[in-house]
Amino acid sequence: MRASQFFISTTKEAPSEAELVSHKLMLRAGLIKRLGSGLYTWMPLGLRVLRRVEAVVREEMNRAGAIELLMPAVQPAELWEESGRWAVFGPQMLKIKDRHQRDFCFGPTHEEVITDVARREIKSYRQLPVNFYQIQMKFRDEIRPRFGVMRAREFLMKDAYSFHASRESLVDTYNTMYDAYGRVFTRLGLKFRAVAADTGAIGGSGSHEFHVLADSGEDLLAYCPDSDYAANVELAEALAPTGARPAPAEPMREVDTPKQTTCEDVAALLGIPLARTVKLVAYVAGEHMAVALVRGDHEVNEVKLGKLPSMADLRLASEAEIREAFACPPGFLGPVGLDRTKIRVIADRSVAAMADFVCGANKPKFHLAGVNFGRDLPEPDVVADIRNVVPGDPSPDGKGTLALCRGIEVGHVFQLGNKYSQAMNATYLDEAGKSQTMEMGCYGIGVSRIVAAAIEQNHDERGIIWPQAMAPFLLVIVAIGYGKSDMVKTAADSLYADLTATGFDVLLDDRDERPGVMFADAELIGIPHRVTLGERGLKEGVVEYQPRRAHAGQSGEAQKIALADATAFLTGVMEG
Repeated sequence: MRASQFFISTTKEAPSEAELVSHKLMLRAGLIKRLGSGLYTWMPLGLRVLRRVEAVVREEMNRAGAIELLMPAVQPAELWEESGRWAVFGPQMLKIKDRHQRDFCFGPTHEEVITDVARREIKSYRQLPVNFYQIQMKFRDEIRPRFGVMRAREFLMKDAYSFHASRESLVDTYNTMYDAYGRVFTRLGLKFRAVAADTGAIGGSGSHEFHVLADSGEDLLAYCPDSDYAANVELAEALAPTGARPAPAEPMREVDTPKQTTCEDVAALLGIPLARTVKLVAYVAGEHMAVALVRGDHEVNEVKLGKLPSMADLRLASEAEIREAFACPPGFLGPVGLDRTKIRVIADRSVAAMADFVCGANKPKFHLAGVNFGRDLPEPDVVADIRNVVPGDPSPDGKGTLALCRGIEVGHVFQLGNKYSQAMNATYLDEAGKSQTMEMGCYGIGVSRIVAAAIEQNHDERGIIWPQAMAPFLLVIVAIGYGKSDMVKTAADSLYADLTATGFDVLLDDRDERPGVMFADAELIGIPHRVTLGERGLKEGVVEYQPRRAHAGQSGEAQKIALADATAFLTGVMEG
């Protein structure tokens, strides 16, 4: 591609509202242009990257035995009412009406549509298993679209759905897709980690998320450096303390805390470790209040808490509800003296093992010290793992301790089981001619999100540094004075023809621009390899090669190569 015939729209500055590096660089490099809140036009350069990602995803899905189709983006409400999700999916679903006032949505996901396809088309066990996939734009009405395409309202997604005659068959396909996802992200040149995850709104029995590791990631991941254990913090188990609870050694007593409303402030005032304090967080679940107790140095994990019986629809209690239940403002709440017929007490495993702890006194400006279960208050109604893990916690696999890192979720695989097939009556006839409900799997990859995630992981002060598999062009030929020098024009055209003939994506920068502008654009756009041709070097029979970053066999510094050897040399570095 000749730059003079392409569309390059780079800028020196990004809009002030761009927060993440990927958002800034995608706008500056002209990969995307904002249309509206959470809506972006993919410009020619950006689309080339998107298509390269899409091609790798498609190749690996085909290799894994999945079959491509394309489902409608607009879906009738009736299907979602069958599955029970029309009313509960939430405001992320963009609901629309047609001219006949019939309800539709712009698909945020396609479980209902593909289940309808399966129940119409699959009649016999002989047709199973089957795995369908599509690559299509989705729409989710994010409450606060941000970070460019990282959390846009419209995004490109690969979603696959498998159907099975048995749970064993589902597990086999799940494992196949898990392996395929690993190949996708490896081929794209990304540093990633697969982690055990919560199934969330999609539902099902088991799932794994695939995260590109980046400090800007929204998700916090727990992993064991000494083993393969990894899980989203939402799911990572905090093991119960070993050993019995110590016997009480202190009397319970009030302590004056006139301005101390946090566990940190109370611990500092009393000169005790934060781990000796207990934090109470009040929730309302259904029509009843429940309180969660965690150590002062821990945080409540609402995903874990919400999985406990009668806690599925939990929400934080309002200040008015707290004052009515405790006759006390927030900041001084504790579990002692509660009306247990009205308030359910749920304690984390670590709290249940504590003795002589400090907590709120349910009295303004006071806390209690020397508090013990069984003596000063009843045992908790429920003891469970309801906290986030922290660095140094024992790994659940028993092979070391946990560390934390951040990741950007770019893929998710689910074992759905019969959640949708049962609700929508997707059945088949088994070998005995008996009707059975299909088992399902679901597998998603955020194709457009991968582009942003890759930039978060691969950039420097000059711009993007694309992994070679994702780059819009593998090589840029910077022809200095292309329109003024026949020598430069002839050499550049010849090299361009040789390299493109071998199938490489090459950009010939033949624009009438200063060298600094051409170099800056190439670095901002992130093209992995650059070769510069100018009259002075050509008179000496040499050109200058420079990779965008150091890699195997190359230092990252500019080097002179003979013009006669340029095609062979550049072919070698692009194939390497």
